[in-house]
Amino acid sequence: MRSALLACLAACSLMPAALAHHSFSAEFDANKPVMLTGTVTSVDWRNPHVWFYVDVKEDGGSAANWGFELASPNLLLRNGWTPASMKVGDVVKVDAYRAKSGSNLANAYGVTLTATGKTLFTGSSSGKDL
Repeated sequence: MRSALLACLAACSLMPAALAHHSFSAEFDANKPVMLTGTVTSVDWRNPHVWFYVDVKEDGGSAANWGFELASPNLLLRNGWTPASMKVGDVVKVDAYRAKSGSNLANAYGVTLTATGKTLFTGSSSGKDL
């Protein structure tokens, strides 16, 4: 009885993480691709996804900050990334699918460092990767 209770408690402790994760189609729209170029302002290496943020110049000259979702830190590391692969100040071209909410968030499926032309693995949950 006690071991069954402990097993139940252990299983319940994992539920918030499982419920917090989402499918690609729940948050992003594969029919709304965007291609943006801008300067990296931050890179956030946290589970369940790495996010990076880019200032993109708008038509009027002001900058809009965009957030882009990548794969998990573990998947990126296993595919050659290090936290130094993309740094604040790097200029990047990003191919992504926009958030359904219309906000400046997107799921990146292609990231290219413009200084070197190197394309970085994204592990996009869309199933597409350049």
